[in-house]
Amino acid sequence: MAKIPVYFMPGLAASSTIFEYITLPEDQFEMVLLEWFLPENKETLQQYALRMTKQIKHENPVLIGVSFGGILVQEMSTLIPTRKTIIISSVKSNKEFPARMLLAKKTLAYKLIPTSLLANIETLVRYAFGENIVAKRIKLYEKYLSLREKSYLDWSIENVISWSRTKPDEKVVHIHGDKDGVFPIDKIKNCIVIKGGTHIMIINKFKWFNENLPTIITN
Repeated sequence: MAKIPVYFMPGLAASSTIFEYITLPEDQFEMVLLEWFLPENKETLQQYALRMTKQIKHENPVLIGVSFGGILVQEMSTLIPTRKTIIISSVKSNKEFPARMLLAKKTLAYKLIPTSLLANIETLVRYAFGENIVAKRIKLYEKYLSLREKSYLDWSIENVISWSRTKPDEKVVHIHGDKDGVFPIDKIKNCIVIKGGTHIMIINKFKWFNENLPTIITN
């Protein structure tokens, strides 16, 4: 029996090391880890998604994306056939954005974010993970955030805030924590809720994912 290919896309600025604790039964699944690459000048999210699909080497894969990676895999799923698309700590449309993101889009305030400051790892950790992480844990999370180029951060923030999708794809499976500080649960509809899950639950709730992802993928 052929293994089910499962591609994992990390969140904004993050590397695939965020999936280091995720394991799927090797006799049933083949895990493939995707990485962000630098966007081209004025590249749209859809154009970037098309380039990312070139990394897909299997037919009808499962796509799993975290946070901004969840937005990206939804765009990818409009371009290639997929067995299933699963998003974690993400949104299915811009209707699920918190008020501050909607305001940032309306006022273009996101263009004022000093992304050069995000090269400071402490600032980036708090921005990307939405966590008020104590100093001793900053180093722990530093290894997860590998892409800190200003051009990428500018592009990513703009493409999150300005994401144009208004109607969710009903086939997308959404897993979300009820303590998510980036995308608060009160705006999220139709999802599998993880109690106590924060925006970094792919890291610190990995046991839940290891126990439940196989069934979610195959059902």
